[in-house]
Amino acid sequence: MNDTRRGEEAGEERPLLRKPARHSLATQWKRHMAAHVSRDWADVVLVSCYLITGLLDSASISVWGSFVSMQTGNTVYLGLGLAAPTESTRWVKSGVSLASFCIGSFLFSRFHRYFSPKRRWVLVASFTGQFCFTAAAAAIVSAAGTPANKEEAGWRVLVPIALVAFQSCGQAVTSRALRYNALTSVVLTSIYCDLFSDSELFALLNAERNRRAGAPLFLLLGAFLGGRFAHSSFGVAGALWAASALKMAVVVAWLVWPSNPPASRGDADEGRRRQDSDSRLLPAAN
Repeated sequence: MNDTRRGEEAGEERPLLRKPARHSLATQWKRHMAAHVSRDWADVVLVSCYLITGLLDSASISVWGSFVSMQTGNTVYLGLGLAAPTESTRWVKSGVSLASFCIGSFLFSRFHRYFSPKRRWVLVASFTGQFCFTAAAAAIVSAAGTPANKEEAGWRVLVPIALVAFQSCGQAVTSRALRYNALTSVVLTSIYCDLFSDSELFALLNAERNRRAGAPLFLLLGAFLGGRFAHSSFGVAGALWAASALKMAVVVAWLVWPSNPPASRGDADEGRRRQDSDSRLLPAAN
């Protein structure tokens, strides 16, 4: 009788003993997601984003005739189209891409600024959103097909362009959040200039040179892969699905990325000032 009662009492106590463990795990996860990611080696992730840009832009320009990330070319196409609007529909697609990119920049930057630029869950949410938009564009192209006429500017062309262009600015905003302003993943001209202007171009150890050299190389590789997709049976849909997979890989990277060590009380004010500085960097021009 006593043994049974003891067993019942022990059974009643077991769930109570487990709750702190579950609570502790949930607390650790919340702290992990709320932590600010470390900038150390984060430039590697940003340089790898150039691969995604090259993949998307080369496939897009090959099939649709407009860019979805690099908006300098789209601005030129838009100007040429306004000068002769009946010669081609490229300016319409370029205009949609440019407008979507600008709207995305407005929203992504404010999202990062409001919730803290380098917080882990903010970076994860940003790239998860980018994945969703890219995957949605891939699904539309897979279902609706690619137009045989490159001049077509119907919904099955304009909607995927708008979705991909909208999300592509998220990478540029992330470079501002992590204070690697040059690694926007959408601009190369200034990187080429800075790379070959570097007084220590041939130095053995030069991290800045390595970043500047890695960006065009990764974009070139992505452009090659995007071109191969565009001229294969997979088409632009294959390039979009591949880019979606790479976006999800970046999400995983941010989930496991090291955090900044907790700041002491004496460093709290400095940390807040630096966070405010990071926030002000977000709307900076390319």
